[in-house]
Amino acid sequence: MSTLNPALNTAFKAARKAGDLMIRATKNLPAIRIDNKAFNDFVSDVDRQAEAILVNALQEAYPHHRIVCEESGVFGNEKADFEWIIDPLDGTTNYLHGHPQYAISMALLEKGVLKEALVYAPERNDLYTASRGQGALLNDRRIRVSNRFELPHCLIGTGFPVVDQSMLPTYLAILQEFITKTAGARREGAASLDLCSLACGRFDGFFEFNLKPWDIAAGALIVQEAGGIVTDFQGEQDWLESGNVVAANPKMLVQMLKIIGKHI
Repeated sequence: MSTLNPALNTAFKAARKAGDLMIRATKNLPAIRIDNKAFNDFVSDVDRQAEAILVNALQEAYPHHRIVCEESGVFGNEKADFEWIIDPLDGTTNYLHGHPQYAISMALLEKGVLKEALVYAPERNDLYTASRGQGALLNDRRIRVSNRFELPHCLIGTGFPVVDQSMLPTYLAILQEFITKTAGARREGAASLDLCSLACGRFDGFFEFNLKPWDIAAGALIVQEAGGIVTDFQGEQDWLESGNVVAANPKMLVQMLKIIGKHI
C-alpha cells in the first residue's frame, strides 16, 4: 500500500502480521483456548497473541505514544499527545465460529482528536483507511457514503446489546420500528466492519448501544472521511465516551435520531 502515510503503514504491517496469525489459527479452531470475560463476551489466545503483535510494533515505532488495548489495558503515559486505540480482533464470536466477518481495528488520536484509522479484514484482505481531512479508502480506492434518504429504500446496520442486556427491550423497540420502515436491518457482529460498510454505501445508517472506544474509533473516522456523520443518541459528540452510536449519511441521520429518540 504505497499511498499509506508512515503511521498507517506501520499499523498495516502489524495488522497484516496479526491477520496472518488469525488465518493460520482457523485451520484448527477447536484447539483455540477461549475464556469468558463476561456473558457473551469471549477472549481467545488468538486475541491476545494478535494484540501482542500490534502493541510490540507500535511501541517499537512510537515509544512515546500511549496505547489503549481491549485485552491488555493501557501502555504508556496518560499525558502523551498521541494515543492508539486498538481492537486486535473485532468479531471474536464470529471468528471462533468460522464466520469470516471479523477485523483488526486501529485508530490514532492526537490530543484527543481522531487523526488516523485502519480496519483490516484478513479473510477478505480488505484494508479500510482514513486520515483526517484526506478522505477514506478501501484498498486504495476512495469510498463514499450513500445518498439514499427515503426510509423504505434504506438498509440499516446494527448490533445487539448481548453483553449488557438491560437495554434490550428499548433496543428491540427501536429495531422493530427500523425493520417496519426501512428496506431491512442487518446484524453482522463486528462494529468496525459495520461502520466501514456504511462508509462504502452498503448501509445507509448504523446504530448500537454501549460500544467500547476500540469498537468504534477507527470505523467512525472512516465514516466521517467518507462523508458520513457520527453522533450519540442525542445528536451530540459524546459517542466515544458513551458508546451509544448513530452513524449515517447526512440525509439519513436526522430521521434515525428521531426514531431512536422516541424510545430512549
